[in-house]
Amino acid sequence: MNKQLMDIVLPRLARPLYRQLHRFQGGQFDEAEFTRRFEALLRRQHAWLSRRGVAANRAALAIHAAVLVLSLPGLRAEAAQANVPLEVIEQRAVREAAADVARNYDVPERRVADVIAGIVARYGD
Repeated sequence: MNKQLMDIVLPRLARPLYRQLHRFQGGQFDEAEFTRRFEALLRRQHAWLSRRGVAANRAALAIHAAVLVLSLPGLRAEAAQANVPLEVIEQRAVREAAADVARNYDVPERRVADVIAGIVARYGD
């Protein structure tokens, strides 16, 4: 995965996602509204990347990976709460993201999982 693409996707997702999360935590909208807004944000980012010539499957892969990188604090909290290593929770999240990309873009799930895991390892710390 091109480092440049992740350097573009991460901040473009982080700012609005954290604003939405802050508003959700502040009670400005419920979980259903947060989910609706989050999905709309992801669709907008995908469309924005597509308009700039990024292949649909590559855009989806970058967005999924970016969401996991941005979700690491929550994944860490989930691991601590479940008293399991972070890697267990992280691997499950990677597999779920890879399955979604593979199902929607007809690409090998194992390869997608490897790419996403690599991005999370590189950008996650």
